[in-house]
Amino acid sequence: MRKKFIGGNWKMNKTVVEAQTLARRLADRLSDVGFADIAIFPPFVDLYPVNIILREKESKIILGAQNMHPEPNGAYTAEISADMVLSTGAKMVVLGHSERRHIFLETDSYINRKVKKALDSGLLPLLCIGELLDERNAGKTEQVLSKQLNGSLKDVKLNSADDIIIAYEPVWAIGTGVTATPEQAQEAHKFVRKVISEMFGEDIAKNLRIIYGGSVKPANAKELLSQLDIDGAFVGGASLDADSFESIIRDSDISI
Repeated sequence: MRKKFIGGNWKMNKTVVEAQTLARRLADRLSDVGFADIAIFPPFVDLYPVNIILREKESKIILGAQNMHPEPNGAYTAEISADMVLSTGAKMVVLGHSERRHIFLETDSYINRKVKKALDSGLLPLLCIGELLDERNAGKTEQVLSKQLNGSLKDVKLNSADDIIIAYEPVWAIGTGVTATPEQAQEAHKFVRKVISEMFGEDIAKNLRIIYGGSVKPANAKELLSQLDIDGAFVGGASLDADSFESIIRDSDISI
């Protein structure tokens, strides 16, 4: 059985003091959680300050960055390298988020470079994929997901299913309040697992965690997380509040 994974993407929110306050609340409230892996992804400026809190609390919450540059250093003003991410205490990095793809125009080949660099550096990538509303309405969801997976993971070597996490995030459901139905989400996750099997073999596909993101909130989390191929959630706005994020995490306990 694949262990559930719940990640909170704070995006461009929380000052250092606010981030430390939220991290402290989460560490206190979630100290008993063993049924799921929990990760938070604060802005770059908050990473080290949040890590201080997590260390003080001896928390099992995983710290991750929201992005990174594929080069190790150089004249890339405002960018952050993998080693810089690691130096903050972070263990994970989000790559290929739809906002990076569609606002900052990152391509599959560029994301592919980041994935390889993250793996080489010892960071666990959380790779995001997902289709636009026009693409879904045109019946191109599977075509888009296959292209993004094959492009972003081209020539990537996975030694085990634990080397990467995939987040399916339909772009039309991110920050819109609209959520894919459990059936739509399950269908997409099942297809992603099929593509991963074709690329990396059945054993990795069977054990690799594929999570759902897109307006996940306490009201819909349980039904989404009960689907066969949905192994967790990547939470945006609801992760900025300790009550709502904890509620989603508690709902991922399938033993209840």
